[in-house]
Parts: sequence; C-alpha cells; structure tokens
Amino acid sequence: MVTRLSASDAAFFQLENSSTPMYVGSLAILRRPRNGLSYETLLGTVEQRLPQIPRYRQKVREVTLGLARPVWVDDREFDITYHIRRSALPSPGSDAQLHELIARLGSRPLDKSRPLWEMYLIEGLAKNRIALYTKSHQALVNGMTALEIGHVIADRTQKPPRFGEDIWIPAREPSDRQLLLGAVGEWVTRPAEQLGAVRSAVAGAATNAGQWVEVGRRFADVARTVARGNAPSSPLNTTVSRNRRITVASGRLEDYRLVRARYDCDVNDVVLAVVAGALRNWLMSRGEPVTTSTTMRAMAPMSVYPDADLDTGHPGQAISEVSPFLVDLPVGEGNAVIRLSQIAHATESHPTAASLVDARTIVTLSGFAPPTLHAMGTRVATSFSARQFNLLITNVPGAQNQMYIAGAKLLETYAVPPLLHNQVLAIGVTSYNGMVYYGINADRDAMTDVGVLPSLISEALEELREAAQ
Repeated sequence: MVTRLSASDAAFFQLENSSTPMYVGSLAILRRPRNGLSYETLLGTVEQRLPQIPRYRQKVREVTLGLARPVWVDDREFDITYHIRRSALPSPGSDAQLHELIARLGSRPLDKSRPLWEMYLIEGLAKNRIALYTKSHQALVNGMTALEIGHVIADRTQKPPRFGEDIWIPAREPSDRQLLLGAVGEWVTRPAEQLGAVRSAVAGAATNAGQWVEVGRRFADVARTVARGNAPSSPLNTTVSRNRRITVASGRLEDYRLVRARYDCDVNDVVLAVVAGALRNWLMSRGEPVTTSTTMRAMAPMSVYPDADLDTGHPGQAISEVSPFLVDLPVGEGNAVIRLSQIAHATESHPTAASLVDARTIVTLSGFAPPTLHAMGTRVATSFSARQFNLLITNVPGAQNQMYIAGAKLLETYAVPPLLHNQVLAIGVTSYNGMVYYGINADRDAMTDVGVLPSLISEALEELREAAQ
C-alpha cells in the first residue's frame, strides 16, 4: 500500500543529517529468564506484534525532483533479521560498557533504503541481566496512527498473550514513473496543497524549524512560545559532532511524591527542579559564570489527553497530542525550594496543565506507552527552532506495575532522545514501577564530563527531599 508521508513526517525525513539523526532511542534492562531469552524468541515476539505497527514493514520512497512528498511503500524484501540484531558485552559486562556500546550504536545512521528502525539484543550484562536497545525514526512514530515498537512488545503478564497468525502479503512497489505520475496528478487536482507542501519543506530546511506538526492547531500555545524569542546563551549550545556519550540516573518515585505533597506541586515540577539543580552544579563545576539571574530554557513537552478517549482500551488512543512547553530553569537560584516554587508557578500557568497524562491514565492503556510519548515529545520539540531553547527534556509517566518483554521482567527503562541542532544535551525521564529513570544523551566532544550528571541529579533530589521532611 502506498501512502504519502505527512508534511511533518517528510520534514523529519528530509532535515536529518549525519550529526543530528532524527530517531528516538530506548534502552530496556531486563532480568534474564531462567531459560534465557533467545534471539529466536525475540524475533517471534516482534513478528507477532508487527500487524499493530505496519509502518515497521514499510520503507520510504522519494519522488523524482521532489515534486511531492515521499511515500510509504511495503518493503517486499523485508527481513526482520536485518532489523533485529544481536550483540554482547565481554561477560560480566558493566553498565559503563553498556552505555559506551549504546553511544556507538546510537551514532550510526539508519539505512534509509529499508524500514527506519533497528533493535539490538545485548547479552553478557552483569547481575543476570540483558538489554534491549531500539532506534525508531521520528518519521515512523506519530503516536496516533503509528506507535513506537516498544509500546507494543511489552506485556502485563509474564506469559505473552496469544496472537493470530500473521499473513502479510506486501503490496507491489510502484515504479519511479508511477510515483512521478501520481505527483503530477496531485499537482493538477490539488495545486495549492502541493505548492504549500513544497514551500514548507524548503522553509524547514532553511530554518531547522520543521513543520508545526499535529500541535499546530494549538495556535495560542504556539504564539506564546514563539514570542519568547531565543534562549539565553549556554555551554549546552554549540556544534554537535557525530559521536555520543550516554549515561543514566534513577531515583525512587516515592521521593518525588514526598516533595510534591509537601509543596503542593506536580511530580513533573519536581523533575524539572531536580534537573535545574543538577545543571546549576554542573555549570559551577566547569567554572561557568552563574549569577542569581542565570537561567536555561528547556523544551519540556506535556502529554495531554481527551476525556472522551480514556475508556477506548486501544493502544495509544488516549494520547491525543503532546503540547509544547518552554520553561526557564532558574539555575542561578541557590535555594532548591525556591527553584521548585518558580518552576511550579510557570507550569501552573500553562493552559494544558489540567489535562496532563498521569500514571493512572497510562495504566489504562494496553502496551507500554512511554516510548511512544517520548517520540511524540521529540516531534513537538523539533517543530520549533532549536534557537528557542537550550535543551530538550521529555518526561512521561509509565505503568506503576511490573511489565514484561518476551517473558523477561522489565527492570529499568530509559529514553534516549536525539540531540537537536546545536544542542549537546537531551534528557528523557520515565517513571515506571515505583522508580524514575533518566536517560541522558550528550555530544561526546562537547560534554566530556556528562558522567557527573547522574550524581548531581541524585544530590539535587536529596536536597529537595531533605527540605520536605
């Protein structure tokens, strides 16, 4: 089946370059089952779920001379073993070795001649663990009609549910001539629409602003966001290389809830205050000038839902959209409680705050929503010029009960959001099963000291927790 890419999907596909690849990564740490998790078992698990994510068996075909947006076509030579790969650490592999491997895998571009995703089964991890790392292109996931693969392969029970036999017959792939004739036909029947699409693509390539994507209908939010102008200068904003550093942090969700209850705010506010405290100490450790008025602006997209869709029971249907939100993190403020108060006041004034997705909503959804929500958050961020904020922080709630992948316990889950143009740090935060997990993606050259951030995050949380007691 041939389907033309949406304007936003086409922008993600065309604006990608070697230093800022447009995909979202996800790292899952699993308990190795008693009888192991074989590569063949993982292949079978993913193959059973592919009917829920048909884009994962389709590739992108571009139209001659760019006369129309590219199209999705079935990959008649689809080979799941090309996309699901096997790797291993020298046993017993450490977390640091795992993060180094993920950084190297994340630096590699996806093959644009095939479906735009990869999955790695990583064995040899210490403490009887295995890891699963996935990369899904931003053009592949919109959160409504197309979900991220991690969303559909997770189960609520150790024994996976039964799935019917998947009989997939790929459609015939169109020739270049047929694609060209289709584009010409659309120019004849809908010239204004095609001209607008071409203009949008050209403008996006020139400004790195992309398209307004699905949240474009929130004109009030967009206008208010754009009006804030460029972000303050920061060491986080410099040339991005092709290489990455990955690290992670974690903490008990109960500690965040304690602070939330004490200061009458949201867990999201506490997360942002923790990041602000960590960035403050990071700046000071580098000898950067920090005054009481120093701020860093974060794009922290907010997941929202329509009340009418909460009981649908379909994967992702309760996630209607993700709203853009810029927040100035008061990294110059020395008092942790005042930092939290300032952030809470900013988020409270955001018009979508009343409809935020919370952990209770996510529990009602089938599958595991965080990978899709992180991808949607990145889509929102890339719809704005990277000059308007210093870093991306995607923060989404996950199920507060044990999940499984291919029968293996999901122990930890980390989002690895992409680095955007001239932004050398991105943070993905996920709450899951009583914990909060930070996935930290940084440029290898510009942030050689990113390894200090996990301890700084823990210190910032402890500072707030002690104040709340």
